[in-house]
Amino acid sequence: MKTLVPRAMLWVALAMGCGPVEEAAAPSEAAPGQVTQAIEDDNGLTPNGLAFNGLAFNGLAFNGLAFNGLAFNGLSSPLFASWFRLHPSESNLFMKYLVRCAVPEGQTRGYTLGSTRYEWPGGLGLAPGWANGAAATLEEQQVVSACLAALTNKYGRSVLLSVQGTSAKGVRIPTTSGELAGYPLREACFFGNLFTGEGLFVGNDQGMLGGNRASLRACALMGKQECAPLVHVGSCHEVCQHDATGTYFTRCTRGGVTYHALSTRLRTQDIYTCGDGRCQFPETCASNNAGTSCKQDCGTCG
Repeated sequence: MKTLVPRAMLWVALAMGCGPVEEAAAPSEAAPGQVTQAIEDDNGLTPNGLAFNGLAFNGLAFNGLAFNGLAFNGLSSPLFASWFRLHPSESNLFMKYLVRCAVPEGQTRGYTLGSTRYEWPGGLGLAPGWANGAAATLEEQQVVSACLAALTNKYGRSVLLSVQGTSAKGVRIPTTSGELAGYPLREACFFGNLFTGEGLFVGNDQGMLGGNRASLRACALMGKQECAPLVHVGSCHEVCQHDATGTYFTRCTRGGVTYHALSTRLRTQDIYTCGDGRCQFPETCASNNAGTSCKQDCGTCG
């Protein structure tokens, strides 16, 4: 994340899915690379912004808005205006996520529709050239796509993440040793290219969850068909390359194409174990204890 001040956590509202959205309390301080999929009322982000099976991947955003034709210094173009007017509320929320991924912190992009002014703050700054009006380079296309994929959540629930990797220019997302220690679980790699229609891909870093464990991060950890059309490719280690320190994946290859990748890390408390005495979504009432079914913690249904 393009944040150099530890107190300024990037809160990205990607409430994806049909489940209720759970608001996470913001910590008093946060390391630079931490992001969340929670709601943030203070800066105008709202829940249910980028529906996993709606806005994001059903063609409204990615096919309706020509990524290569979008210039951030020309948001009032007829092409953008016609797209935005089709679904102003959804388009507004989608642009917030897109700007957060692409545009540097401290900058904003905006658009006026009638008497309503929409403002979108930058954050990660992964695509500085594109953010300043140039055509998106291949690296920018790929890293912005990876960013959107990494922040996808099937259930629309809050999860704090540590995002690792580099911008399109190869600048490392700022991180600290404290952040790596606080988010010790290496979760996943994300890559793809939405600009070219090549799709989005996810791989697991340290293995899939099984047996009596579950997580809100189902797209990476709980099954290869959990978040279609986000395609699960298996282990990151089989398709990706590490950085020199082994901290994150830099490149991943799929179908003969090598992509700029981003990696994610989790806190230990974001992996739930059936039998710990707490019924935590996505654990559910059941007649057994397998997968998300957890009779021991959630009781028997009915």
